[in-house]
Amino acid sequence: MMFSELMMRAQLATIAAFGAIATGASVALASPTAPETATIDALLATPAEASDLTDGDGIGAGDQVTSVSQLSDVQPTDWAFQALQSLVERYGCIAGYPDGTFRGNRALTRYEFAAGLNACLAKVEELIGTATGDLATKADLQTLQRLQEEFAAELAVLRGRVDALEARTSELEANQFSTTTKLTGSVIFGLQGGTIEDSDREQVTFGQRTRLVFETSFTGRDRLFTRLDTNTVENPIDDRTGLGSLSYAGPNGTDFDLSFLAYTFPIGETFDAIVGFDLLLIDTHPHHNPLFGNGTGALSAFADRNPIFRQPTYGGAGLTWKINDALSWAFMYSAGNPADPSLGSGLFNGSYSASTSINYTKGRFSGGVFYARSYYSDTDLGDGAAPLMGAIGTRNSRSAFATDSIDSDNIGVQLSYRISDGLTAFGWGGYTLARNARDIDEYVRVTNWAFGLAFPDLIKEGSIGGLIVGQPPAVVSSRGYQDDDSLPFHVEALYKFAVNDNIYVTPGVIAVFNADDSDDTAFVGVLRTEFKF
Repeated sequence: MMFSELMMRAQLATIAAFGAIATGASVALASPTAPETATIDALLATPAEASDLTDGDGIGAGDQVTSVSQLSDVQPTDWAFQALQSLVERYGCIAGYPDGTFRGNRALTRYEFAAGLNACLAKVEELIGTATGDLATKADLQTLQRLQEEFAAELAVLRGRVDALEARTSELEANQFSTTTKLTGSVIFGLQGGTIEDSDREQVTFGQRTRLVFETSFTGRDRLFTRLDTNTVENPIDDRTGLGSLSYAGPNGTDFDLSFLAYTFPIGETFDAIVGFDLLLIDTHPHHNPLFGNGTGALSAFADRNPIFRQPTYGGAGLTWKINDALSWAFMYSAGNPADPSLGSGLFNGSYSASTSINYTKGRFSGGVFYARSYYSDTDLGDGAAPLMGAIGTRNSRSAFATDSIDSDNIGVQLSYRISDGLTAFGWGGYTLARNARDIDEYVRVTNWAFGLAFPDLIKEGSIGGLIVGQPPAVVSSRGYQDDDSLPFHVEALYKFAVNDNIYVTPGVIAVFNADDSDDTAFVGVLRTEFKF
């Protein structure tokens, strides 16, 4: 008998055992004595697939089952016991799951069954190559003939899929951008119009924000982020107040600027560090806002995050300690001009912000408490830097920090609770006490708060609706500065519709009552379109 015929007959014998599982003259995938068929997943399980199932006991990933008795959920009374016994003990082509189960009561598709046939052929070829194992019987040949006829189409499809996958993999490898760097980006087109009652400040603007992000990893656990931005979106109401400022607006203009450069890396198993330039406080401290998006979530800068996180930051470093699965602690230090060695600048002798937070996340709840101690010289603030809270509050809160050297204490509290899969409630509060560094008798107290509802997967998966109400930053008391007699009240509604995974259209409206320390109301209407790639 020729060697090729011996190999064929041995292959038939192995597959015949599969045939016993899929018993029946037409090789149907159901047994008259078993409502569900044996799973092929256990036969094909790889260490990667099985890793999440390992509980520390039973069969380890990749260990070979040598006896059917090692499968805890297979009994001698099972209708497919003899077939499984043949596959395990005669041909050794079942690995089982790491917990020592076969899981034969799960239904399988015809493609899964065809894949199982193909998997055992490799084992049979190994047996033939080493001249071990028993040869097939006549019954094995008859069973295999039926299986070959029944599953010819499925096996052909599987071969085609493998060939196509190999071709696509080769193409990707030949045309990949970099072996260490991933390029992502987004383009936002914003059409926005605004007006303030009893004024002639009415305008409609159209702008864009283009962002390119290079994410590089050298060890697999670290990340180097390099971001380039161009931005022509402006506040459509009035540049003298921060009320109604948009989250995707920016000062870049039409030229691409390096807007973010940071390196993150782990320290052991419980610490994560970040160091870079133009860091934001939220790069270290969690915001707990389901509508956060840094321009792609809430429409307004106020609703995007607690304004207490919008203090000016420059070059610095942050550290996060994962105390346990629910609790973490974070710290960040940022210097006003760390590269300037002149008096009043540098890493430790100029403007700075030192912040810390404690954060808790478990189940449906997350929240955090934040504190920052900051000092900004009039040189830094007068050099185009944004005042405290990013200039998104009232005119008085903005001008109070525009010229004087100031030091401040800042406290923020953030909370979020997922009521159901389709509804999350969240909110925050912020308080700042800022003093004139040259005259400590002069100070301002600034507060802000917000409450919101987020509706994930509203109407369509990937979409989200949002409603936010609150008070933007306003001066509630002061000495040497101007108070806000009428506190503003912010209302925002939006719906971010996912056209697909790469295109989002967000219409929305923003209203600010008691704008500019008056009884006037400011309105902003927005249609934002985002393209991701």
